[in-house]
Amino acid sequence: MTTDLVERLAAARIGSTYNQYADSELRRERLRRYLAERAHVPLLLVGEAPGYRGTRVSGLPLTSERQLTGTGPAEATATIVHRVLAELGISADVLLWNVVPTHPHRTGVPSSNRAPSRAEIEASASFLAELACDRRVLALGRIAHAAVGGPYIRHPAQGGAAAFQVGLAAALQ
Repeated sequence: MTTDLVERLAAARIGSTYNQYADSELRRERLRRYLAERAHVPLLLVGEAPGYRGTRVSGLPLTSERQLTGTGPAEATATIVHRVLAELGISADVLLWNVVPTHPHRTGVPSSNRAPSRAEIEASASFLAELACDRRVLALGRIAHAAVGGPYIRHPAQGGAAAFQVGLAAALQ
């Protein structure tokens, strides 16, 4: 399943998003390993979409290159998410993913983020459904909540770190 999902994702055209897996064996391999290592974890924490300093570079959902290698760009949301997962003692029990797994950006501005379109969310649904199977799904932010339902957890961006931590802890009860 893991290799097949990664290859299908690398070949996917999801609206006008940038597919960071299409041109990088390193990102594909990182994602394969990550999905294999977390094949049986019980929780799926779903964000909106890759950020230009996070998943677009690292290839791992809600993870920045700096978290993986100690160099490269850092991404605030990724830093907060990993810190909170560690503080709650659930890092090893969570698979991170995004409603849209490829990077939506403003036209002509790859170093930007934009909300994914409804069509991009729909085009990505099969990847999310495959990973959600037999897992408890928790939505991170409004866009993810609209796509997957379940408990709403405040996105940590723009001053939401404390509310994210409280919301995630409450959803785990």
